[in-house]
Amino acid sequence: MRIMGLDVGDATIGVAFSDVMGLIANGLPTIRRKNLKYDLDSLKSIITEKDIKRIVVGLPKNMNNTVGPRGEKTIAFADILKETFPDIEVVMWDERLTTCAAERTLLEADVSRKNRKNVVDQLAAVLILQGYLDFLNRC
Repeated sequence: MRIMGLDVGDATIGVAFSDVMGLIANGLPTIRRKNLKYDLDSLKSIITEKDIKRIVVGLPKNMNNTVGPRGEKTIAFADILKETFPDIEVVMWDERLTTCAAERTLLEADVSRKNRKNVVDQLAAVLILQGYLDFLNRC
């Protein structure tokens, strides 16, 4: 079963998908958000092409485990995904510090600032999905 991971922001959606065995997360090009219809059409295309059966949406929680405004927007987007794709399971996954980890990884790899901006959301989606896959495979 292939699983999709999403890092949802105001301007972009980082996207990743798992291999068929559910072991490894792979990145896809980041979706530059235009409007809700465009966002959902872009995701639908990936869901169809990759035969996605579950979507893991990164939930940005505060360090004290509360959900702030960004988290509320993400939950609202996940609810829209559930309505739009009723046959696909949508789960939330705590993504605290994944964007920071992605930035740090890219800095350590000496990726230029311009190139970091282009791939940080994709890498964050990969980290979200990989964390979820690792959790599933431990159980």
